[in-house]
Amino acid sequence: MGVQLILIAAVCATFSNYFMRRSIDVHRSTTTFLVIQLFLSCIVAIFLNPVRLNSYSWSFSMAAFGLAAGIILGFMMRSLGKALEVGPPGLTFAMVNSASVMPGLLMALIFGAQFGYYYTKAHAIGSILVVGGLFWAGWKLQHIPNKKRWLTFAILAFVLHMTGLAWMQWRALFIKFPDTTGLLLNFDMEDVKSQWFLPMLFFGAFLVQVWNAFQSKRRFPEKREIIYGFLGGVANGAATFFLMLSTEYSSSWEHAMIFPIFAVTIIILCNVWGQWFYKEKVNWWANALCVIGLFIGTMDWSVFNK
Repeated sequence: MGVQLILIAAVCATFSNYFMRRSIDVHRSTTTFLVIQLFLSCIVAIFLNPVRLNSYSWSFSMAAFGLAAGIILGFMMRSLGKALEVGPPGLTFAMVNSASVMPGLLMALIFGAQFGYYYTKAHAIGSILVVGGLFWAGWKLQHIPNKKRWLTFAILAFVLHMTGLAWMQWRALFIKFPDTTGLLLNFDMEDVKSQWFLPMLFFGAFLVQVWNAFQSKRRFPEKREIIYGFLGGVANGAATFFLMLSTEYSSSWEHAMIFPIFAVTIIILCNVWGQWFYKEKVNWWANALCVIGLFIGTMDWSVFNK
């Protein structure tokens, strides 16, 4: 059941990415799209967490922690949007989603084995394959007029996505190891149980996009931008919902695979619509190398040894 749900989540996320790229076709900008999408995502997160679980206890410290994560997400989305404005959509989304293989290294370096983070040979092999695949895919992109600008924003989105994913895993440590020193911050267990982390995450990202909108040249959004923003918000909200359901209904061996499957499916589908609708020259062999590396590097292999 978990695998089926994660595939639905990946398809929804792919549609969200597609609507984001379509928004650029309207006015060469993702500003309006991101404001609407992240606002709707925040509303969906409120219904998914506090409302669905009937848990409304407020924690200022956990809300602030979620807000900080949202600011990281907001700037990641801004960088992603800038990269999409000048570069190939399929490769851009592949690069950003490939960041899923890196948080394990970051968490192992910061927290180590005492908190369950080991950097294994599988992580190393996966990381090498992903980086190699990305270099291979981008090597022949000489036809991009603004290749340096695209690469700058794509790498920035990659780094911020990696940081945001590690931040989410950091929060999980407070749940797994309550009242334990060595986590850099301390939260009471009641704070950790607060269901406002995810809504505040999307709210923080929304604030970044509102700030960006005021910094940009002010104009009235076009109707199609609003429509794509709404559709993208609904798709992103649905992706979040099915992603959460997959973690709840997956068996132990499914849980080991759902996140690699999620990232891999998005990469493949985004490359399909990038080639189909935007005539992007997709290096499928290079993408296959990224996909294999991502699967090897993010799979929880320990589950299959039990």
